[in-house]
Amino acid sequence: MPAFRAVFAALLAATAFTHAQAVEFGQVLADRSSLGFVSRQMGVPVNGSFRKFAVALAFDPARPAQASARIDVDLASIDTGLKEANDEVVGKAWFDVKNFPTASFVSTAVRPLGSDRYEVAGKLTIKGRTQDLVAPATFRQEGGNGVFDGSFTLKRLDFALGEGIWSDIGTVANEVQVRFHIVAAPRK
Repeated sequence: MPAFRAVFAALLAATAFTHAQAVEFGQVLADRSSLGFVSRQMGVPVNGSFRKFAVALAFDPARPAQASARIDVDLASIDTGLKEANDEVVGKAWFDVKNFPTASFVSTAVRPLGSDRYEVAGKLTIKGRTQDLVAPATFRQEGGNGVFDGSFTLKRLDFALGEGIWSDIGTVANEVQVRFHIVAAPRK
């Protein structure tokens, strides 16, 4: 019986240590995070980013299925590298920021895939249109922070991005790859 108590006490101590070490990452470090994209214009890749976005995050690596995330993007903060392109894409044919100033992603489920890989499902809303989305992502701890990296491909015409003459996918490809890098400190 003493051996059983010793094993039980060791298991209890290990469980308590594991729970004591559980950390929920949720304080996003905006200055270390980024949101970018790659589109193709006449077959040539065009890189861009959004300078302003807000992330609400709750992620505990010990309980990933309970995670939640929301990303709100200030579409007027787009940076394509060219002022003329920035001015064009905020207009009515593209993002129509006058009527739809933000895009948002709200997670509905997080599924662990093993190792440091996850699948994040949710709803993406751009220009008043909402589509289901599944994005592969990775998570790693770097120092005391959590780092989330991932990407997904969206079809711009599903969101009425590039209407009129811009709907020709021979000029601007329908597929746009979106990449995110989110760094978050433990929630205080």
